[in-house]
Order: sequence, then structure tokens, then C-alpha cells
Amino acid sequence: MMQEKGKWPRKRILAVDDAAIILSRVSDILGKDYEVVTVNSGMRALRYLEKEKPDLILLDIRMTPKDGIETLREIRAMKDRSDIPVIMLTGMEDKNFVLESAQLGIRDYVLKPFVDEDLIARIQRVLGPST
Repeated sequence: MMQEKGKWPRKRILAVDDAAIILSRVSDILGKDYEVVTVNSGMRALRYLEKEKPDLILLDIRMTPKDGIETLREIRAMKDRSDIPVIMLTGMEDKNFVLESAQLGIRDYVLKPFVDEDLIARIQRVLGPST
């Protein structure tokens, strides 16, 4: 059976980064195929997750005051949220953080600055095709 355009809700991605330019770019890249919700801190992400359950979280490692690892630990401790797939966004200098976040069950990571097609491919690997 063919899926009619718009018949099923699009998958929702929560993008968490304290850099507005990154959030804007993620929205531009993914907004055509996914519902993208952006927040600029770990605290805002946790507040959002108290009410909503996205299909995927893109989570920056380097944020203040609560970094991505701390935020991920709290997400993993949340009831009914610990199974949400997480892709970390990271700079080259954060390799040790990537290893630490791997122990917390991340699905993948994307190096910043990222290539649009690479980000899309990694998300599709976790969520499946957007159509």
C-alpha cells in the first residue's frame, strides 16, 4: 500500500546545541523530511523530554552549564525516555567524550562542522528512510 504524503506524522528530532547557527543549520537540513524541535541547553532538553518523546535526539557534547554527557546521563535515567536513540554532535577534540557517551548507549556521532549528507545518512541509519 502506498503511503499518502502527510498521512502519517513525520518523525520528530530533538536537536540540542548551545550554538544558534548549528540549530538553524540542522533545521534547514532536516526540516523538509522531519519535524525538528530545537533547544539551546541541556536543561531545556530535559524539560522538553518531561512532556514529549521524540524519535531521535541530536545532542551536542560541549554546552554550558550542563554538557551533553551530563544531559545524556539524565535522559538515560528518565522513565520511558531511556530508549530514545541519541546521536552526539562533537568537535574533533572531543574523542574521549565520544567514548564516554558510547558507554551511555549512543547510536552514532557526527563531527562538527558536519556535511549535510553525512548528517542525513547517519540519521537515516538510525531512524530508517524519512518517507
